Amino acid sequence: MAGLIGILRKEVKVMNTITEWVKGGHTHRQILIVISLMVGVCTALAAFVLKFLVGFIQHFLTREFEASEVNGLYLLYPAIGILLCSLFVRYLVRDDISHGVTKILYAISRKRARIKRHNRWSSVVASAITIGFGGSVGAEAPIVLTGSAFGSELGKRFHLPQQTVMLLVGCGAAGAIAGIFKAPIAGLMFVIEVLMLDLNMASLLPLLVTSITSVCVSYALYGTESMFAFHLEKPFSIDIIPSCIMLGVFCGLVSLYFTRAMNWTEGIFAKLKNPLQKFFVGALILGVLIYFLPALYGEGYGVIDQLIDNASANEIMHNTYFYGQGESQLLLYLSLVLLMKVFASSATNGGGGCGGVFAPSLFVGAIAGFIFASLWNYIFQLNPESLGFILPANCALYGMAGLMSGIMHAPLTGIFLIAELTGGYQLFVPIMIVSAVSYLVICVFEPHSIYAMRLARRGELLTHDKDDAILTVLNLDSLIETDFVCVRPDWGLSKIVSAIEYSRRNLFPVLNEAGQLIGVMSLDSVRHYMFRSELYHHYQVSHFMKPAPAVLTTTDTLKVAAEKFEETKAWNLPVVDVNGCFVGFISRSGLFNSYRKTLVDFTAE
Repeated sequence: MAGLIGILRKEVKVMNTITEWVKGGHTHRQILIVISLMVGVCTALAAFVLKFLVGFIQHFLTREFEASEVNGLYLLYPAIGILLCSLFVRYLVRDDISHGVTKILYAISRKRARIKRHNRWSSVVASAITIGFGGSVGAEAPIVLTGSAFGSELGKRFHLPQQTVMLLVGCGAAGAIAGIFKAPIAGLMFVIEVLMLDLNMASLLPLLVTSITSVCVSYALYGTESMFAFHLEKPFSIDIIPSCIMLGVFCGLVSLYFTRAMNWTEGIFAKLKNPLQKFFVGALILGVLIYFLPALYGEGYGVIDQLIDNASANEIMHNTYFYGQGESQLLLYLSLVLLMKVFASSATNGGGGCGGVFAPSLFVGAIAGFIFASLWNYIFQLNPESLGFILPANCALYGMAGLMSGIMHAPLTGIFLIAELTGGYQLFVPIMIVSAVSYLVICVFEPHSIYAMRLARRGELLTHDKDDAILTVLNLDSLIETDFVCVRPDWGLSKIVSAIEYSRRNLFPVLNEAGQLIGVMSLDSVRHYMFRSELYHHYQVSHFMKPAPAVLTTTDTLKVAAEKFEETKAWNLPVVDVNGCFVGFISRSGLFNSYRKTLVDFTAE
């Protein structure tokens, strides 16, 4: 405890020193570079802690397992992990920490890039418990959320503008990918493709600083070797292009299966309102799947290593009923693993665990590529000396890039990540072909990535489309004007004149007794009658009111508002709540002014 207190005191002292430095009159760019460097260090350290905890727990739990025996503890460990994670989140964190990348996208588009402080550590602890005990998910999404939380917190601490905080959130995400994979370029591509941040020359430098800093810290902590030890046996040749194109198509279809199956399974878990029900269903599904298919235990990076290192069938099929049956059963086993991985991942998160789909994407991609190569060579009777022969180990790498491209809609991230993960830069061309084709295939069926589709359905997704992005960032509530005098349909002309006297507006919402909007009355419609007192008892509000040209609700996005302004050519549109009660008006000029200000912020250097 004393040691922890000492660390916290040092952290406070360091932050106070940096705060004093910031107050010393330095330029915005200097401050941003220093903070982006800090984000890189913090994110790399968090990634190291997470990887260490996952490895330590897994080794401690499985070190006595005999490879040739089926082990019943595979039924128990995942349930314990999910239970511990659920209790940690429910009673200590007291907040939802699942879907880390989706939370970042939501924070960028709807919460002014503000991420809760506990995400700096809660995701690390929860995912370490989940994955260490066998949860079939990845640690990357939690560490990306952790890194982004560091960026958001530092931006808030130094009172930086929203656009800068948004950039620091991206820095945290880039640093997380760079640190955990030792892949700085992939980290940068991830921010552009998945988080969909628009970059200019001024914002590119902080991202690079964070990525490079994170990688250097990772090198210092656990060496400069690539994450996967890959030895090139067969370089790229022009004769394998047809097989690469077909592998891209296959990866795109597998990506579609993975995405649709995960959404379907998550929908089932969402219908279970009782947390105990979710836990028992998730733990049962996950335990049974891992018992029969131990390759589903944890992130699965060990299986990827075996596939690209041409390991024997028995090494891959350890602790299973397939052990000892040789190569003849390997493809069947891997096919079952490929099909069941999505359900294992969904059961882990649905049951109360914490993790992402980054590692599952790589895992399924490696298996898909290996299976495709084996079947391709078998169907066309190809041997290593034949034209068109494709090496299963190489195709495992191609498949990893293809699945990442398809599931995450991030072809450049997939290309550079696989090259940096393995050092396999000689295979850049086939990796590019598979990634591009896979992306084209998935886009036919799914316009958004697995991270973004939830927000896209609600109109809360920030994209590279500047117009769409600005309307997403803007908040409808902030544009509602409420200083209007409301009138009733049965009011006489004398009461209308009194209302006009006290109003600064030329528009009057007409409400019923329940406060619901039933029409709009304009000053122009009353102008010719208001000075004729002999008509005061002959006309009521109902004579002058008209239906609103269009009505907005508080749940509408500003994109919907802009479309209705364009359709109706109106200058003001009323806003009502879900019960139809009047809230206020939004004006075309107010929307335009806010749009222009946000556009300037978006494009500022």
